[in-house]
Amino acid sequence: MRQRSLVILTSVLTSGALTLTACGSRDDSGDKGDSGTTTYTIGVDAPLSGENSTTGLGIQYGVQVAVDDANKNNWVPGVKFKVKALDDKAQPASGQQNATALVGDKTVIGTVGPLNSGVAQSMQQVFASANMVEISPSNTNPELTQGKNWQTDKKRPYKTYFRTATTDELQGSFAADYAFNGLKKKKAFVVDDKQTYGAGLAKIFGEKFKGLGGTVVQTDHVNTGDKDFGSLVTKIKNSGADLLYYGGQYDESSLITKQLKDAGVKIPLFGGDGMFASTYIETAGKASEGDLATSVGVPVDTLPAAKQFVETYKAKGYKGDYGAYGGYSYDAASAIIKALKAVKDANGDKLPSDINDVRSKLIPEVQKSDFEGITGKVSFDQYGDTGNKQLTVYQVTNGAWKAVKTGTVG
Repeated sequence: MRQRSLVILTSVLTSGALTLTACGSRDDSGDKGDSGTTTYTIGVDAPLSGENSTTGLGIQYGVQVAVDDANKNNWVPGVKFKVKALDDKAQPASGQQNATALVGDKTVIGTVGPLNSGVAQSMQQVFASANMVEISPSNTNPELTQGKNWQTDKKRPYKTYFRTATTDELQGSFAADYAFNGLKKKKAFVVDDKQTYGAGLAKIFGEKFKGLGGTVVQTDHVNTGDKDFGSLVTKIKNSGADLLYYGGQYDESSLITKQLKDAGVKIPLFGGDGMFASTYIETAGKASEGDLATSVGVPVDTLPAAKQFVETYKAKGYKGDYGAYGGYSYDAASAIIKALKAVKDANGDKLPSDINDVRSKLIPEVQKSDFEGITGKVSFDQYGDTGNKQLTVYQVTNGAWKAVKTGTVG
């Protein structure tokens, strides 16, 4: 995923750290404890309140489980880790402010997040200027790693930015193939929320669907925050479409499908990972039955390597939905922690004395990541994109998301 409102970066919003750690001095690397250990912080940026918070909290606590495992199992001898989670409210302005705050904390060595692609656009330069690693478990917009001209001339904008989620280029194509060849749909009405994530995903779906032989009968747009979709429903009803594809979040799509079904239009709504949350079903109710969404990777509940993660998450009573990005957040945090171990090993089993050295040396080590995570193999290509290209189509069946197809594009 993902994108939320691309508001102009003028509002200054106060973001509180949900889990704070003491800052070391500006000349120190980390926070030196009395026991001889050094404490470093893994930053988290995600929407922790309001819209998108269901998935945002899943990111925060996915990182928390990884940090707890690292401390318990002594992944980096002599180092303890803490989490500093900041709420971006799914707003780019808040994300930029949070990035500045994390960079200014001299114990933070890297950050996991954000959830939304539009928020990421406001943060990348801040982290790059500080040579701080940023790994998103959910951003899917291709431009973030491959540049604005990614379709014709791929160029990596920031060496500090990585992601454990695959891109919309693959997700949109995967959805179109399933809609045309799996569902046997021939006429799609395509709608987006005008945002980076939604518009990009909808465009890719439409292009691929037409390439397969389907027809995009009409396209339209909505605004984030809209509640009344009567006009859109009328257009869809009159279009003769047998499928509605929506590029955007669950906040709007859950209302669209409910109003669509209430108007007697019994066609499925299909969307991306921005829809893949329990909140979609809770809000839409019975109207969501039969609707579909794609999401990155394989269902975490089915992965043997993620069994302990799922059990721990549930046992701790953590809020949010771990199913969408919790596992990918765990692996993102693990990549940062394992990279720190590599930095320490390469430095004669000693930590660099300056935090700026730690941060800069983490970048090439994260780039070289190659380990089995709980979601699969964790590695990054020359653009910072994940080597894990698997995707899954989910369908609402008896009031719950059920995986119906897992695979890769091609």
